[in-house]
Amino acid sequence: MSTKWRMAIAAVVLWWAAPAAAHHSFEVEYDPRKPVEAVGVISKVEWTNPHMRIYIDVTDEKGVVTTWNLELGSPNSVLRRGWKRSDLKAGDTISFKGFGGRRILTRAAVDAIRLADGRAFTGASGAPDAPGAR
Repeated sequence: MSTKWRMAIAAVVLWWAAPAAAHHSFEVEYDPRKPVEAVGVISKVEWTNPHMRIYIDVTDEKGVVTTWNLELGSPNSVLRRGWKRSDLKAGDTISFKGFGGRRILTRAAVDAIRLADGRAFTGASGAPDAPGAR
């Protein structure tokens, strides 16, 4: 086999395998033993692959606002659960429960969201069954 063919095959294999290597397991980013929950106002929603993100501004008892980066499953997994893009809008108040980030403390894998109108959304974070997960 010529060197050109070997190089072409290697390039194809690397190109094909790169997305799989880039994806992470849940426990690399999040701690299943670190449940978090809060109420806040949506500042931004990103319907992007591989994970949908919601950014919410949470105000603590001292009036300090912290922006949380909430990770959900893929946009398709969210839509398959019956949600529409119009359900999550900047300015809406939501509450969430999830699992905190290992390194970034204002990041969470969301396991449950509740809208101000009472509708609930659960199970799209990819979080494993963990203590207190449900």
